[in-house]
Amino acid sequence: MENKELKVTEYDRITEKPAREKNGWVMLIIGLLLVAGGFTMLILGIVLDFTALMPFGLVAMVVGAILLSGLRLLQPNEAYVLTLFGKYYGTLKRDGFYWVNPFCSSVNPARLAMGTSRKISLKAMTLNNDKQKVNDEEGNPIEISVVVIWRITNTARAVFNVENYMAYISTQCDAAIRQVARQYPYDVSSNGDEKSLRGSAQEIADVLREELQQRTEMAGVEILEARISHLAYAPEIAAAMLQRQQASAIIAARQKIVEGAVSMVQMALNKLSEEDIVELDDERKAQMVSNLLVVLCGNRDAQPVVGTGSIY
Repeated sequence: MENKELKVTEYDRITEKPAREKNGWVMLIIGLLLVAGGFTMLILGIVLDFTALMPFGLVAMVVGAILLSGLRLLQPNEAYVLTLFGKYYGTLKRDGFYWVNPFCSSVNPARLAMGTSRKISLKAMTLNNDKQKVNDEEGNPIEISVVVIWRITNTARAVFNVENYMAYISTQCDAAIRQVARQYPYDVSSNGDEKSLRGSAQEIADVLREELQQRTEMAGVEILEARISHLAYAPEIAAAMLQRQQASAIIAARQKIVEGAVSMVQMALNKLSEEDIVELDDERKAQMVSNLLVVLCGNRDAQPVVGTGSIY
């Protein structure tokens, strides 16, 4: 327990701070003037054979080039995480043209995976994980995948707390899917009160987002939305589950048909009795009820048989 608390404290100790910057246009002019002035002194030293002027020209050109290397250009929702000789220097997040210490280096561990520069994107990004096979609460194998919309809110944690925040989020997404899927069945039970992966989309999305947020908090990531994008039974049980669903649907339909047929028979008997159309004894009532139920509950249209004689 003590080791766990020590690790959490160590991760939380890294906090984002703004980098010290200057106006980029002013430093651009100064750097260009130094380079141009140094080049001029170098040419004059060669032309006038004044060797004492040449070292000053070289120094001015080198200093100007170093100053120009500290220029940074940022678009909206972009950031630079800067380190100076191995220590965290600060984060540059405001869009514009700036100058920072030219000896600072930009860090972005996910730049190779994303195919971008050393800038870190602060925009909302989408993660669509591949389908994976998991077991639901009842142990049924299912295939599930989710779509996660996320963004970086703490650049220092995203860079220094994890090796690669893109790979970290993908791994934690797989773990969160398995954790949530084990807590709920694929479909609702007979009573219909239990939450399920298929029937409670919004509730499951909220639980999944909260679970994933807890797992990615140390990486400085905010989970905006997490929803199931694919949900199906695994191929080995899909046919059997489809037959079970069809059987449940047939039973429910039959129950509805029987309820309606009984109601119609009761209405017919009451109508005959109220309007004194015909008097039927219990045996004839039973026969009438049987005939009506056969007609109303049958799968096919009934073929009536007309009796020409007396019923007695």
